[in-house]
Amino acid sequence: MRKIILLSIFCWSCVIGLQAQPQTGGEIRITVESAEKQAVAFASASLLRPDSSIAQTLITDSLGRAAFTNLAPASYILKVSSINFETHHSALIDLSSRPEFQTVITLQPAAGLIGNVTVTAKKPLVQFMPDKTVINVEAGITNAGATVMEVLEKSPGVTVDRDGNVSLKGRSNVQVMIDGKLTQLSGSDLQNLLTGMNATQVETIELMDNPPAKYDAAGNSGIINIRLKKVKQKGFNGTLTVALGHGKRYKNNNSLILNYRSGDWNYFFNYSVNANKYLMDLWAIRTNYNANGTIGSVLEQPYNTLGTGVTHNLRTGVDYSMSRKTTVGFAFTGTYLTRNNSGRANASWKNAAGVTDSTIVTTSNSSSRLKQGGLNVNMRHSFNSKEELAADVDLIGYDIYNDQQFENLSSVAGSKPDASRGSIPSDIKIFSAKADYSKQFRSVLWEAGWKTSRVNTDNFARYEFLDGNVWKDDLGKSNHFLYKEDIHALYSSFNLKSGRWSTQGGLRYEYTSYKAKQLGNAVVKDSSFNRRYHSLFPTLFVSYEADSINTFTFRAGRRIDRPGFQKLNPFVFIINKYTFQQGNPYFLPQYTWNTEISHQYKDILSTGVSYSITNDYFSQIFLTNPDGTIVYTEGNVGKMRNLGVSMSIQLPVASWWSLSGQAVFNRKMIEGTLWKEYKATINQGTFSMNNQFRFKKGWSAELSGFLVTRAQNDLQEVLDPTGQLAAGVSKQVLKNKGTLRLVVRDIFYTQAMAGWSYFEKSIEYFKLMRDTRVATLSFTWRFGKTMKQMKRSSGSAQELIERAGSVN
Repeated sequence: MRKIILLSIFCWSCVIGLQAQPQTGGEIRITVESAEKQAVAFASASLLRPDSSIAQTLITDSLGRAAFTNLAPASYILKVSSINFETHHSALIDLSSRPEFQTVITLQPAAGLIGNVTVTAKKPLVQFMPDKTVINVEAGITNAGATVMEVLEKSPGVTVDRDGNVSLKGRSNVQVMIDGKLTQLSGSDLQNLLTGMNATQVETIELMDNPPAKYDAAGNSGIINIRLKKVKQKGFNGTLTVALGHGKRYKNNNSLILNYRSGDWNYFFNYSVNANKYLMDLWAIRTNYNANGTIGSVLEQPYNTLGTGVTHNLRTGVDYSMSRKTTVGFAFTGTYLTRNNSGRANASWKNAAGVTDSTIVTTSNSSSRLKQGGLNVNMRHSFNSKEELAADVDLIGYDIYNDQQFENLSSVAGSKPDASRGSIPSDIKIFSAKADYSKQFRSVLWEAGWKTSRVNTDNFARYEFLDGNVWKDDLGKSNHFLYKEDIHALYSSFNLKSGRWSTQGGLRYEYTSYKAKQLGNAVVKDSSFNRRYHSLFPTLFVSYEADSINTFTFRAGRRIDRPGFQKLNPFVFIINKYTFQQGNPYFLPQYTWNTEISHQYKDILSTGVSYSITNDYFSQIFLTNPDGTIVYTEGNVGKMRNLGVSMSIQLPVASWWSLSGQAVFNRKMIEGTLWKEYKATINQGTFSMNNQFRFKKGWSAELSGFLVTRAQNDLQEVLDPTGQLAAGVSKQVLKNKGTLRLVVRDIFYTQAMAGWSYFEKSIEYFKLMRDTRVATLSFTWRFGKTMKQMKRSSGSAQELIERAGSVN
């Protein structure tokens, strides 16, 4: 009944909005863009009378558009401003002779930002916008030579745990997208992908904790959208980056970006190679208790891993303007990733007095390989300046292979080696298609769309154990898992501007069905399960501009998290002799309501208060077997409430010094049932800051860092504080066509991941250290020749196509 009411309210609001009586009076429509033909969102646009008094003030939308309506037949001047751009004043616009006027306004970089370097490098590192936070990756000096995962780790409000799971503003389960497309990976697979991507490939990272209805509803805490670089200047140009780094081990990140745009054609090529040596030191001590609460035994496990990894990433394609109104594009993406690890662990069993009873030495070798290939076909058609249709079709395939081998040797006299090995290949095929339509009805922008996707996975896990000198099948751990998932979605939304008020409302419907089958063997029986569910996901965004410097915003939305198909697979993954990881076929989706009220003061200060509630909350679960081994799995444990307070600041301290920072405070209340009733309450904070310094003769510097206080995401695990400090210096060379950067990340080697895990009859403390203190020297060279832009008539459909750039 509630769904029917929500749907009825939404449909009537759309009908009322679209059937509203046309407003009388004149109209001025503007589109604001940068010199690179990129839309300038949230620019301040004021309509002035000849005496300089303000007639109306608006904020441009995400496409850089604004419309002044119901205007008296008089003369006006447009004043448009945005951070890091020069203020634009138009010539006199006379509506007495023409009731409608439409124009494109190009903002120029502010004084001191113009030069022969790319404008992207001069953008602010962080832009705090009403609906999202944008990280301009290249603007951060300390991002030189970094991976995408390392950039995420120090982005405002973002935290990454030891398993590579990403949280946003203290809330876990973020969906990661690349160029607006879900990666469909999670856990270690997603971590491998992001640690293999070079940050020089990335234009921006968008952090959206409450996305509008046109985006997938997946993601309890929102969406992180990684937008890859694609040059839009006409002519041939490119960028070459070489980065060499060293911590305790060697790092190397290189990339090449080429682009040629001429006439109706645009060709692009983006390649990077990431070759790193890495290490991981894990120390854990597990205390087991008797039924009466006394210490029964202690297991101490120091574990050291050395590894090498090589990742190749390729993105290439072409865009073609078929006509002044239609553009089509084709893009191919490819990734080839390899990881090889060797490890050694000493597991020491101690009695209650701390005396060692026995020791088991474990040596391990593992390797992983990920191949990804994707084909995208896209189209964008502008019927006119107010109506547009875009469509995308994607075919993506992943070929993932993991193998592992363990050998355990006990210190007990006469013990024989205990060895096991596993081969775990996975095949993932993804099909996705979507269409988005938008139409402007005077002051109302209406958007609607459709999306369908299908995921097919084939996972085969084969384990063997060593019996004497013969390897035999371990049928109790082996399995073959098949999974097929279909998701269909429809959405509709409207964006209404009226005076100082801006309202955006939307409703998304998603239908999900999946079928899973575990093929049996002589020990394990066949099993299968399937599920179908659907739901509505409303979103609301209301903004009020009190005056030219203060804006108040209310946001609300409902979201869903579906269990990753890898986590539904009940196969066993060996971590060590005493610890295993296993999927959960009974895993259900979780649903979250998010609300937030925020205030924006100029482009300087943003504050907000948020509240969210999640039902069927996802949590890591630690189960203890009778033999004392621990099984890590995930499941639905109950409910989580999160009260958040955030503050973001972007301050030009001096002409040569700019400061940006964010502080997020969360009070989490998690409750659930395992072998007992759990209630956990924790206050946690995330703090980040970035200082950018610009000096004469092409010199600049950066000092940045982040801190995460004591935190908790799972019912049975509490994390210790962590953080890092980074510094870098940059120099423009080769007549400003080249850039040299020297960066040191995690200067004090403080980015440890440590904490406490609570099991049914035991407690474990762990501390994990990686090779995070790294010094990197990088060189970037920008080359090529840019053609002069041809003068175009205002408001043409070709302008809309070129402003949109790539339709991918």
